[in-house]
Amino acid sequence: LQDIIPQPLLDQYLSMTDPARAQTVDTEIAKHCAYSLPGVALTLGRQNWHCLKDTYETLASDVQWKVRRTLAFSIHELAVILGDQLTAADLVPIFNGFLKDLDEVRIGVLKHLYDFLKLLHAEKRREYLYQLQEFVVTDNSRNWRFRYELAEQLILILELYNPNDVYDYLRHIALTLCSDKVSEVRWISFKLVVAILQKFYANNANALGLNFINELVVRFRHCSKWVGRQAFAFICQVG
Repeated sequence: LQDIIPQPLLDQYLSMTDPARAQTVDTEIAKHCAYSLPGVALTLGRQNWHCLKDTYETLASDVQWKVRRTLAFSIHELAVILGDQLTAADLVPIFNGFLKDLDEVRIGVLKHLYDFLKLLHAEKRREYLYQLQEFVVTDNSRNWRFRYELAEQLILILELYNPNDVYDYLRHIALTLCSDKVSEVRWISFKLVVAILQKFYANNANALGLNFINELVVRFRHCSKWVGRQAFAFICQVG
């Protein structure tokens, strides 16, 4: 129970996740409920999150991907409302589930990946270094906008990790994206490569920067294919 809004009104809202109601009243009702949930959570405040927790978990496992997609696009907003402790306890498990969902759902968390990760504690955030490379693989290889979005997010995410983590994990993703079949993905990836180099030198990690430059020279400057040598020229241009 809570005293922020009339209890019958809240009960009516919570009842919208009932599968029987969705079948008899409106098949889109769960999606509308998911869309409104961050607003309801903001109104109730984090102290009343217990009123919504079960409903949120029910929606997050809904059989309709459109419902899960709606939640995926707003989970970073809900994290701001709930704060770090509730986010770590109640949202991170659902976030992890979305990461392994259909591409239509994964794109929701990908578009706001930086916004969500920056709200986590450093130790919890570091766990996602291993999972970021999974975004390179999509259900449909022709979905190049997914990889483009990944490169854009990684440019922002660089600030959340130390140079060694960037070198060990994010560098590999950047190099893979630089060889993408789609030119738009390659272009944004060249910017990512330069941002990584700037990260190294801004943090006095000169040895990592030099190793990365040498790797770029070997991989692209001396590439047997012209598209690789062209990539090296574009990286130099961006830099």
